[in-house]
Amino acid sequence: MSFDTIINKLKEGNARFVADELQHANIDQLRRDGLTSGQSPDVIVLSCADSRVVPELAFDAGLGELFVVRVAGNVANSSSLASIEYAVAHVGSKIIVVLGHESCGAVTAALAGGDNGYNLNHLLAHIVPAIQESGEGANLNDVVRINARKNAEELVNRSAIVRDAVNEGRVRIVPAYYNLTNGKIDFLD
Repeated sequence: MSFDTIINKLKEGNARFVADELQHANIDQLRRDGLTSGQSPDVIVLSCADSRVVPELAFDAGLGELFVVRVAGNVANSSSLASIEYAVAHVGSKIIVVLGHESCGAVTAALAGGDNGYNLNHLLAHIVPAIQESGEGANLNDVVRINARKNAEELVNRSAIVRDAVNEGRVRIVPAYYNLTNGKIDFLD
């Protein structure tokens, strides 16, 4: 499938989700049996770990259709990046969606600053570039959108595997924004 076909399939699935018309395809025993020998999802989703954002539902995707990597703030840290590299190098995924969302708690915490302990401070440091680019007094959801774009850039900047796949035309990276209020996903490119 072409990049545009894959992205259109994601948009169609999201439209079904927004309209409360989920198909729930590819979730039965036949599908489970078919996946025992391997996986080949076309799409990787780097999503926030927020419980209100569930990529499989938001895109009306079944088993084996999405390779989902979840981490607070949808940041491209070493572990999430390694998972994405695996999917690009060994699974053959073609699209990477970096999915930020409305009212992100991790972005809210990064904006608030302060000492959140070693691990959380380390994670929130990945969001600081989006805050800096936004400027003082920036709107939370504008920072979320910039954070999705910045982390899409980080995938290329920090990974030779991803960068080579993008440069060779095998992979496309698309930042996106999930609206909590209605479930609609806006693709930012």
